[in-house]
Parts: sequence; C-alpha cells; structure tokens
Amino acid sequence: MRIRHLPETLINQIAAGEVIERPFAAVKELVENAIDAGASRIDISLRDGGKSLIVISDNGCGMGQEDLEAAVERHATSKLPENDLVHIEHMGFRGEALASIGAVARLKIMSREQGAAESFEINVEGGKKGDVMPSAHPLGTQIEVRDLFFATPARLKFLKSERSEYMAVKDVITRLAMAFPQIAFSLTHDEKVGLKLPATQDASSRLSAIMGKEFGENAMKIEAEREGLTLSGYAGLPTLHRGTAQHQYLFVNGRPVKDKLLTGCVRAAYADVLHGGRHPLLALSLHVPPEEVDVNVHPQKAEVRFRDPGLVRGLIISALKKAIHEHGGAASSSVSMQALGRFSPEHSASAGASAPSPSLPLTRSQGAPVPMSYARSGSGAPAYMPSYNSAMHDSQMAVFEPITPAHSQGSLAVDMAPAARFEAEANEIQEVRSDNFPLGSARAQLHQNYIVAQTSQGLVIVDQHAAHERLVYERFKAQMEERGIEKQGLLSPEIIELEERDAARLLKHSEALAKLGLEIEPFGAGAIAVQSLPALLGDKPNLQGLINDLVDELAEHGNALSLEERLNHILSTMACHGSIRSGRRMNADEMNALLRQMEQTPLSGQCNHGRPTYIELSLADIEKLFGRR
Repeated sequence: MRIRHLPETLINQIAAGEVIERPFAAVKELVENAIDAGASRIDISLRDGGKSLIVISDNGCGMGQEDLEAAVERHATSKLPENDLVHIEHMGFRGEALASIGAVARLKIMSREQGAAESFEINVEGGKKGDVMPSAHPLGTQIEVRDLFFATPARLKFLKSERSEYMAVKDVITRLAMAFPQIAFSLTHDEKVGLKLPATQDASSRLSAIMGKEFGENAMKIEAEREGLTLSGYAGLPTLHRGTAQHQYLFVNGRPVKDKLLTGCVRAAYADVLHGGRHPLLALSLHVPPEEVDVNVHPQKAEVRFRDPGLVRGLIISALKKAIHEHGGAASSSVSMQALGRFSPEHSASAGASAPSPSLPLTRSQGAPVPMSYARSGSGAPAYMPSYNSAMHDSQMAVFEPITPAHSQGSLAVDMAPAARFEAEANEIQEVRSDNFPLGSARAQLHQNYIVAQTSQGLVIVDQHAAHERLVYERFKAQMEERGIEKQGLLSPEIIELEERDAARLLKHSEALAKLGLEIEPFGAGAIAVQSLPALLGDKPNLQGLINDLVDELAEHGNALSLEERLNHILSTMACHGSIRSGRRMNADEMNALLRQMEQTPLSGQCNHGRPTYIELSLADIEKLFGRR
C-alpha cells in the first residue's frame, strides 16, 4: 500500500478529534481565548448541552480584519511572540482551537478591535472558510458554534446526554471562574441561567459562591512559598469531607489541571486525619515560573509536567499539613448544624420519636436526670493532666485508668443524696472551675460515652473514645519521631523479583525507606534484597504485597507513602485499643483532664478516621430551639 498525503480537510478533522472531544472542550478553548484577550466579562449560552449551539461573548480586546482571517487557520496564534514554547504565559498558545472547531462545525466569529470604528465577521463551515465581511458588533468578540460534529457524524454517536454534556461544560466554567475571580461569568442552558458570578477581587467570596457557604465557613487559608514557587488558596477542615474527589480544584499558573502528582500530594497531606474512602474539599492555585513547568504534554492541556516534582510535592504537602495542624482542634460547623437539625421538632416528628409528653412530669423511669459525682483533688482544684508530649511517662496516664469499685460506690452514694445537697455541691464546683476554656468545663457524662461541657458561649459534647484515641495516637507518633522506627533484621535477606525499572525506582528511594525501617539493597538486575522491616509490621508481613504497593505508589505519586501510611495505620489501631472505651464511667477530673489535653493536642478536632471528636452548640442556637429567639 502506497503512502499518500492526507487532504487538508481530513487533517483538520483528525486534529479536531484530539482537541475537541466533546462540547465542553470547545467551550474551554474559546473561554480561555477570551481570558487571554483580557475580558472582564464572559457570557456562555448553550442549547441542547452544546450540541446544537454554543455562543460565547466577551468584552476583550477584539480582533481586526487581518487577525480575524488568520485566527481560523491552523497554528496561527498571537501568544508565542518569541517562538518560545518554554516561557508560556497564556492559557492558549497552539492556535488550533478555532481551526479545529471550524473543521467539524458551523463557526461564526464577530469581533471589533479596541479603538476601531468597524467590526468584522467570518464564517467557517466544515473546514471551508468564507470571506471576512463587515459586521455590526460592539467592542469584543462573539463566537457561535452551531451543529457541533455535523461534519463528523460518527463522533455524534459517542456524545452523552444533553444533561451530561451541560454538566461537563458547567464544571469547566466553574473551574475557570475559580481561577479568575476578577472576571464575571454567566452560563445559560436552554434559556435557563445555570451560573451567574459577578466579578470580585476577593477569591474567598468566589469560592464560597461556587463551593457553598459550608466550605466558606470551614476553609483553612493556604499560603506558602518555596524557591520561587507559591501556593495559595483554601482547604477544608478534615471533618468536612465527601465520598469523591470531585470537589478538589487544582490550578497551575491559572490553568485548571487534573494531575496525579497534585492529587497524590493532597491525599498524603490528609492521610493522617481522613479515612481512606473520604476526600477533602479544597481549591489550590500553584504559581510556577514558566520554565519550570511544561503545559504542552496533553492535547487539552489538562495535565502538566514539572521540572522538579519533589519541590512541588514538598511545598504542597508541608503547606497543607501545617494548616491542618494549626486548625486541628476545630471541627467543621456542619457537624454542629447537623446536630441542631436532629434536635428540631420536625426531625423528631419525622423520625417517629416516642418522647414523653411535655405536659407530663418526668418520672425516674422515664429518664429523669440522675445527679452525677464530681470528684475533686485534695486542693479543691481540678486535677488537670498535662498535655501529651514525647517525654510523657506512663505514670502520667494513671488518671485514665479504669474507675475502681470505690469510685463507683462513691458515685452511687452521691446519686442517692438529696437534691439540695447535690445543687450546693454543684454550685461550689462551678466556683472553682472555669468555663472560659475553649472546650469548657465538664458538667456530665451521657451513656458513659459522651462528655457534656459548658463553655462561656454554649456547650460542647465530646465523644470520649474518639477524642482519647486521637490523643494517644499523637503520643505514639511523637515517640516514633523522637526515637525512630524500630527495625527487625531478617535472618537471611528476602529476595523480591521485580521489573527492572521498578527495582531501580525503589532503590532510588532506599534512603527514605530506611528511615521508615525498610532496608533494601540491589540484588542483580530486576531484583532487590530486603534486609530489615519495621518492627510494627509484625512477624509475618506480606512482604511481596508491601513491595508491590510501594512500587505502585512510586510510579503514581513519586514518593513512598504506602509504608508510612501502613505504619500510621498500625499506630492508629494501637491507639484505638489503648484509648478510653465507650461505656467507661469517668469522674469530673478525668473528663476535664481529657478536655484540657484536647485543647493542647494537634488534630484533636477529629479522630484517626476523620470523624469529629466533638460538636459545639452556641447558646444562641440552643435558645432558638426553645423559641427564645
């Protein structure tokens, strides 16, 4: 079969298939052109999910007659003045978008250049370009794309439903609107407004408008810089999470990307505070010198490649971990809002709760409150326990030992005391205990599992097991960091066969792995010898499975997270078994000691699995429940 040159029309259609996969891809390219044109307002209108009509209008710099004629030609662009593919500073740069769209659709462009008295228009249909004609159009550009893929009917069969195509377009506009809050965006589908975002200089207000008020109220501000790279944006508290990663928005030099390196950094930063199946909410923007990032590695510019991925990884993970630790004692407000919703009469009615009638007095059998015992130290002051640190001795944990029979008998004796005596003792305790602590002062224990504390602004309910689990876990981690991970040497090295490239990749990170207790050495081509393992992994770890997981981790993210995550998981399991159990009765001093330690311990707002350790209800919210406000 002889080699022949393809006709120009077919070449354009093939190129269009790479660049314009679906309507959202056409919208993305055209909106990016409007951004590059300096527009402060961009309006997008769709019909039938973009299949039959896409209209994009902007108030940017516009184009003159000569530029308009050149714009629809392949590889014609104004964005590479020095023919330099290294220093790319625009969203678009290849000059393929308009030519590709014109090859598979009916394209019409109307534009007036800034300062010009006339406007012009041009039509392209199935790759056939018309002449530039005078037009009546204000400053800026309007592009109409009709009957997308009419020239390639086979592509139409692979489009999704109108709803799916519209949602894909909305996602693209949402991401670009996050990256450029100074630009006003509107999106209309079948004459219904789907998105309307006014221009703003406040990035946080734009994020709240898109991601919701809940995110705005529970987001941590991220700002970091390292060796010319800057990271900015907002990340949600660990207790604010979702079942998918679709609420993670990542940008590189203003360009929305879906990059494995970046998503891996997010996962690594939150690994210690979120369950494996949950994902944080965030919007992060990374600014990198143009020469340090290649944005020309994907037809739709959805992926990038960094010259120094280790530098990028270190910046993102350290910035997120720093924010998480600084806000680790906080739980998202959504937790409290959900709790208040459970208290509402409407919820109780819908749940079919069989609560006693308010008009009838509560009897002891109906759950009347039982006075609780408030044990005090000999000095009359609460015996607060010091915060956890790496130097803490086991003897300091004595306050959390199981309550002795004597304690239980004492509690029963006070329970049987007359009400007046109990009230007098409670009042005396309130004089020596302060509610000005962030988590307040313990007032009761419910169902031997939940601590109720009074604060100056309301009340706090603490899950005693979840809270203490985090405290013990952080103590274990501090000890591990101070003393290092104990290794157990193998009697004889275990040889693991791998692909040659996988073995080389693993050996490249041998020093980092050794710090985690895993010592490896080369053993010929495509094999490694395991000399020692972390003692925490036990006597019979699945060594082949561990090595395979590490290889996959390095291939996907470039760093060995799996081993560290496994060790942290073991520490978490140990902490769970070493924590105060549900159903354990605690006296007042024990409860207050737990509260004080929570206030001084990083990440105490959530347990090791990402669940909140406490909820906080303000006095104003409580008064609303009773109609006092």
